[in-house]
Amino acid sequence: MASDNDILFSEKQQFRQWWIWLLLVCLNAPFVAGVIKQIGWGQPFGDDPMTNTQLICAASTVALLTIFILSIRLETQIKPDGIYVQFYPFHFSYRYYPWNALRKSYVRQYSPIGEYGGWGLRLGAFGHGKAFNISGSKGLQLEFTNGERLLIGTNKPEELNTVLAGIGQLKQ
Repeated sequence: MASDNDILFSEKQQFRQWWIWLLLVCLNAPFVAGVIKQIGWGQPFGDDPMTNTQLICAASTVALLTIFILSIRLETQIKPDGIYVQFYPFHFSYRYYPWNALRKSYVRQYSPIGEYGGWGLRLGAFGHGKAFNISGSKGLQLEFTNGERLLIGTNKPEELNTVLAGIGQLKQ
């Protein structure tokens, strides 16, 4: 018999799309070049260069933003007693959703931009409920007994469907 601590399904996602990497490289490259040229080689960077302190502060801010974006992760676990979700660094611990709080739970195709305005921690501004999503267009739709909705993005829809069906929690 499974205990409530047994993990039946686990998924960890991070922002690793090529276009995010391209954006981060394009954002960081001028600051790295500026630091090398102005501080390393002693030549002013640009027509109206920042002071060395300003350049270091700007480069550090962009680097910290990059580290922040790369640290974001969505972790989902299905256990016999419910669903556990952590969207780090916005949630420092798992959010727990017990099965008895759910009216429906099913995997579905969705439009990240059309329904939620994009990826990330979406707080329901588009009328479709909240969403935690990193990539793709498939997710675990939860409909709670209080009428609220939450979509949790997944890159393992078939495995998630199989687990939910296997424990009798695939409710459409």
